[in-house]
Amino acid sequence: MRDTFRGGVHPNDRKDLSRKAALRVFDAKGEMVFPLAQHIGKPAKAIVKKGDPVLVGTRIGEADGFVSANVICSCSGTVKAVEKRRTISGAMQECVVVDNDGQYTETGTFGTEQDVSAIANADILKRVADAGIIGLGGAGFPTHVKLAPKDPLAIKYLIANGAECEPYLTCNDQLMRGYAKEIVDGMEIVLRLFPNAQGVIAIENNKPEAIAAMQKAAAGHKRIRVLGLRTKYPQGGERSLIKVIAGVDYPITKLPADVGCIVDNVGTIFAIQRAVVYGEPLFRHVMTVTGEAIKEPSNFIARDGTSFQELIEAAGGIKEGVEAKKIISGGPMMGIAVGSTEVPITKTTNAITVLKEDPVETADKKMTACLHCGRCTTVCPNGLMPQMMADAVATGDLERYENKLFGLDCISCGSCTYICPAKRPLTQTFKQTKAEIMARKRAAQGGKK
Repeated sequence: MRDTFRGGVHPNDRKDLSRKAALRVFDAKGEMVFPLAQHIGKPAKAIVKKGDPVLVGTRIGEADGFVSANVICSCSGTVKAVEKRRTISGAMQECVVVDNDGQYTETGTFGTEQDVSAIANADILKRVADAGIIGLGGAGFPTHVKLAPKDPLAIKYLIANGAECEPYLTCNDQLMRGYAKEIVDGMEIVLRLFPNAQGVIAIENNKPEAIAAMQKAAAGHKRIRVLGLRTKYPQGGERSLIKVIAGVDYPITKLPADVGCIVDNVGTIFAIQRAVVYGEPLFRHVMTVTGEAIKEPSNFIARDGTSFQELIEAAGGIKEGVEAKKIISGGPMMGIAVGSTEVPITKTTNAITVLKEDPVETADKKMTACLHCGRCTTVCPNGLMPQMMADAVATGDLERYENKLFGLDCISCGSCTYICPAKRPLTQTFKQTKAEIMARKRAAQGGKK
């Protein structure tokens, strides 16, 4: 195993802002909003209606397909509405809105430790599915589907992603420091599904406390090891991790399981442990609220459905005399800017980053024509040629973009945009192009039916 991958960049990580902030539980006071589409795949189907009483742990959205996930209420109160609300993406999506009573009364169906030593594999998967667990470090793929590959015996590596390479974010660092034993226990539970796999907990080496905590917890667990990774972005990318740990590349048409790997964020592994051992569904998760404009950068255990505004206020609000130029869901490299703080966090919201300067606005003022320097190619973790991809987009040659330049392999990490001396919006261009190509594919498939 190596400690890094080809390419990558070294942005100022600004983790110093919140690195020392211990995790603290935050209970929202206002209404809670639960989008039914918090995951890749088909949105959940609302199974409650206006006026229904709900408790912490009540299933309010039911998985509506093979690739779908349950949605769990994180507060107690009364369903106020099932209606479209504005979400992080800016789109209006179907949501369950709950009038939060502030009591946080639980269903009473979870919280008691259970002996899971003899639990069957099928029951592990059922508990994960019932809990509504999805990937907490990326796009939100339903975890029970990921943990059920065609051939479990072919899985060689179970990778717990603790790299947390995105600048500013420190919540997984704090999770590993404080809940290392629980994460290792979760790894052991998942490894029971894959008898031929080794467990690897991968952590960037700028988190020495987390590495030490995980090594101590993993001591004596023969199938689990901790791997310190070189600090470089995007070290935590799924394909980067697989290249480093398994030594293989794979095309976008394949899944990690096709090359013998299962990758889950450490937060997801922790949620699995809670679900299998305690019967606890996923209704809260760790996240960071940070940025130069935030008064008290913090790491929270936050309840899904909480508004951005409440969490920003819980972190002390905006610094006095400072203007928040940009608010990002996530970090500055792969996050998305939000137009309002009156939107709810979801299972995949790992950070709120509030900046007093807008780097995109600054870059726009300095943008020039391409210098043909090739730096974008040298930093691309997937070995793509961003300069040529941008040229193909500019000429409208999407066939070349997709099939000759493999543009759909772009993971939108932002490395090319970060390194570009001409300040060209390469990543934004590729995101829009991918969306256009995928929309055309969906339209073509619909036309055949």
